[in-house]
Amino acid sequence: MSEASAPRHPLAVLLAVQDIDTAIAQHEHRKATLLERRELAEASERAGEIRRRSVALERRAEELSSALAHLEEQSAAVVARRKALEDRLYGARGAAGRDLAAIESEILQLRNRLGQLEDEEIVLLEEQEPLDASRDASASQLALLAERSAELGARVAEADAAIDGELARLRAARDEEAARLPDALARRYEDLRARLGGTGAARLIGDRCDGCHLTLPSAEVDRIRHLPEDAIATCDQCGRILVRASLAGDA
Repeated sequence: MSEASAPRHPLAVLLAVQDIDTAIAQHEHRKATLLERRELAEASERAGEIRRRSVALERRAEELSSALAHLEEQSAAVVARRKALEDRLYGARGAAGRDLAAIESEILQLRNRLGQLEDEEIVLLEEQEPLDASRDASASQLALLAERSAELGARVAEADAAIDGELARLRAARDEEAARLPDALARRYEDLRARLGGTGAARLIGDRCDGCHLTLPSAEVDRIRHLPEDAIATCDQCGRILVRASLAGDA
């Protein structure tokens, strides 16, 4: 049997599985933390804030419109009443002085009331002008955000497609390598990986565990190096399966 076709040591296969798992985790993290995805979320949040503000602006605009309409109705009623009294006054010059004085007094009161209504209308109109400007500004901001969100959404979809393609390739390779592992070693690896942040196996590089990056005591390193090939060594610092350089199968 040639060296190229010789079966690999189970621990070399385990490291291959771990390397693929690490690559998968890196791609998943990259997908979740895409800058464009974060910007898209921020744009969506900003649009939500503007929409909520727009609702309040619309509500206030409706209140102002209703108030102005009510003032106009009152003003129209006052003008009509004053006109009727003025017509009555001009047509009743021969009436008793007391009656004429009463009519003139009411006309004066109506003029004063009309002035008050006009003042109230001015106040509402002064509030309405900046309110309309704010509504227009909100609409413009939402339009810009919608355009930016569409652009970001397209870029996120493109990046997701590329990452998903690479993930599919990695997962297929992972399945192929994992199928070569002895069941007991695979179960032990999966348990460690679940408990240790996705890394269940690591290389022993010199006297350092490449999983926790801590240095092992020299006596422990010497003991591991003299273990039989079929023995499973673990890091006494983090508990990960340690693979010696002689068994790693690295090129």
